Amino acid sequence: PAICRYPLGMHEGTIRDEDITASSQWYDSTGPQYARLQREEGDGAWCPAGLLQPEDVQFLQIDLHKLFFITLIGTQGRHARATGKEFARAYRIDYSRNGERWISWKDRQGGQVIQGNTDTYDVVLKDLRPPIIARYIRVIPVTELPMTVCMRVELYGCLWFDGLASYSIPEGGTIAAPGSPIVYLNDSTYDGFQERRHLYGGLGQLTDGVLGLDDFTQSHQYRVWPGYDYIGWKNESFSAGFVEMEFQFDRQRNFTSMKVHCNNMFPKGVKIFHKADCEWEPDPVGVSTILDDKNPSARFVTIPLNQRVGKAVLCRFHFADTWLMISEISFQSVCLLCTETTSVLTSTWVGEKADDSSTSVLVGCLVAIILLLLAFIVVILWKQYVHKRLAKGYSNNEDDSISTDFTCISILSLVHNLRDSSVLYLGCGPSFSDTFQCTVSSKCPQEELFSMMYLPQSEQPACSGDYAEPDLTKSTPHQGFQNNVPHYAETDIVSLQGVTGNNMYAVPALTVDSLTKKDISVGEFPWQQLRLKEKLGEGQFGEVHLCEADGLLEFLGLSSLELPTQPVLVAVKMLRSNVNKTARNDFLKEIKIMSRLKDPNIIRLLGVCVRDDPLCMITEYMENGDLNQFLSQREICSSFALSNNIPCVSYSNLLFMATQIASGMKYLASLNFVHRDLATRNCLVGNSYTIKIADFGMSRNLYSGDYYRIQGRAVLPIRWMAWESILLGKFTTASDVWAFGVTLWEMFTLCKEQPYSLLSDEQVIENTGEFFRSQGRQIYLSQTPLCPNAVFDLMLKCWSRDIKDRPTFDMIHHFLVEQMDGTV
Repeated sequence: PAICRYPLGMHEGTIRDEDITASSQWYDSTGPQYARLQREEGDGAWCPAGLLQPEDVQFLQIDLHKLFFITLIGTQGRHARATGKEFARAYRIDYSRNGERWISWKDRQGGQVIQGNTDTYDVVLKDLRPPIIARYIRVIPVTELPMTVCMRVELYGCLWFDGLASYSIPEGGTIAAPGSPIVYLNDSTYDGFQERRHLYGGLGQLTDGVLGLDDFTQSHQYRVWPGYDYIGWKNESFSAGFVEMEFQFDRQRNFTSMKVHCNNMFPKGVKIFHKADCEWEPDPVGVSTILDDKNPSARFVTIPLNQRVGKAVLCRFHFADTWLMISEISFQSVCLLCTETTSVLTSTWVGEKADDSSTSVLVGCLVAIILLLLAFIVVILWKQYVHKRLAKGYSNNEDDSISTDFTCISILSLVHNLRDSSVLYLGCGPSFSDTFQCTVSSKCPQEELFSMMYLPQSEQPACSGDYAEPDLTKSTPHQGFQNNVPHYAETDIVSLQGVTGNNMYAVPALTVDSLTKKDISVGEFPWQQLRLKEKLGEGQFGEVHLCEADGLLEFLGLSSLELPTQPVLVAVKMLRSNVNKTARNDFLKEIKIMSRLKDPNIIRLLGVCVRDDPLCMITEYMENGDLNQFLSQREICSSFALSNNIPCVSYSNLLFMATQIASGMKYLASLNFVHRDLATRNCLVGNSYTIKIADFGMSRNLYSGDYYRIQGRAVLPIRWMAWESILLGKFTTASDVWAFGVTLWEMFTLCKEQPYSLLSDEQVIENTGEFFRSQGRQIYLSQTPLCPNAVFDLMLKCWSRDIKDRPTFDMIHHFLVEQMDGTV
């Protein structure tokens, strides 16, 4: 819903006059064709005949000809160049998917009336929560007193690519535990019918675009009951051990896969389904899942449908525990011959009646052959196009971030399609030929202080001079490729993780090598004075714990004789005792790096335990936890929130916190440090909205869904990464600026939504290819309702394609300080 907000054509005229009808009109000059937002044609608007009475049902009807996902509606009165005086103070909406059955829209609290305009000219935009999936829309003005009403309208949304017209499911259950609020797991927005505890003929929460949270008792929505975002079923209510769902589509479709968003809060008896099967003849398709008893995060599960054809899908989801909870289901499919000739194609699902005529079978076979030939031709043309584009890009682009020095560029968004790969590897330019050439070379531009590329740190070239151009005349296969298939060696994978699972700062290579033990400016803290409270996360060689440190204030020289000493909450990064020498050296290197950081907005290293195993580093921890959790549990301050004691933050609070993040990053940039994992999960919140930037969000299971895992080893926060970091392995202060823009976007959504939440990881990576090509097809994060234009303009500058066009952290900090001064 946050992305699908495009005008559907009332203003632009792509919705034709004949598709706009009405129950009545006052004059021909106030007919329905004049109900176009911000247009002044005719007498300026649509006006139903006569005075509108409170009991009247007059409507403006719009036929969109296809199913659309409609998220927003805009209304306007009749201005008529300052001669009009009519507008609708309120209205409601009816909608239909087939033109026969009409449904009244209701908000999440059951209300039907939408507040409209207060004058004749201003446009009022109202979000439809829940959104509508429909072909026909009726806007029905509502009045409490007899009055003349006129309206102009625009609908906002996007085409409903799923094609799903209805689903049938069993009614959801409830959880009633003594001493706890009742959790209702029903489909509260379902617009179909209910009979004998079974829902059929409609759509609801499984298609509203809202993904449930990790904790199913919490919700994205306001003033709703626990469990609102999920539909849930209890195992003991189904003797067969599975939940059966049927999905009906608008037309015959070729299905690639189905994505199901499930809860996995296993401590409360909730798990993803252990098996799903969908019926097709002659053989069904399905998938068995790998049950996860370590990570309670909600997640998508993809069910391959293997290009099966049909107009209906029947699937069974088998229980893995007491409860099965689903918040969203989507289909990846292609409409076959979206014309009236679709009827000649027959479904292979058992529920569809097959056409026995030999003519229909023959026509169907011919159509299938033609489609296969067309697909083959398209693939050939696309490969030729990619070859030309890459060759042109390598030969003409003078940007130092994509020069011919980088002959081994990972163009994953292209390779993923051509090589059927879903992981990062060294893609070799300028063409994907049978013989691969992979020579990595860099001139080490000034802004690139420690480019990871795809080599381990020990093999990083020092940025101390120019390097020879690679010899493009030689052509030798790369050792990492066998039979033209990439070999995923450890050295080919970008690794951001430190030994304990946290992000490890990228720093100039010479600076790290020159550090010695005397550079550690913190003391040895007694291990016995640490009390473990909670494990925050873990990595391959270590763990991060939340601890209480007794006597830490005295250790730091901050204790007072007048005040009793209190234990201090700290984060302890702990190395396991059985690790190898390399891991121990890397851990000591992390300590040396952390000991250099002294800034009020950067988490500080307080002490170490390095005399005996386990080796530990002790860092600050803040009272209010991380910024992501802090904001997600709050609303924006309003009279309603304040009067009902709802935890909230103000716009000035958000600006203050953003300014502190910018200040901390400004300090890191001054040391030539690159963070590489800046996000709200890596910012800790203290009292009075103080912020300190940390680095261990990567190690926490809570945020595993924010990272893209490569072959079970390296993880990348791709939704926060600049395009050159994903495609070139290039991490600089400028790529941190990109991540800061995403972090700012998170804050102005109050962390209620993951960046690019409607895109899969693979689609996010493909989108970085669009930034690389810069042909205007890249997708940006959209402006949120809380975000003012000036702040959103800053985000867009942070996401500039060219590094030189992005602001520095100095500039960002100065801008945010000015914004704060303007709010005082």
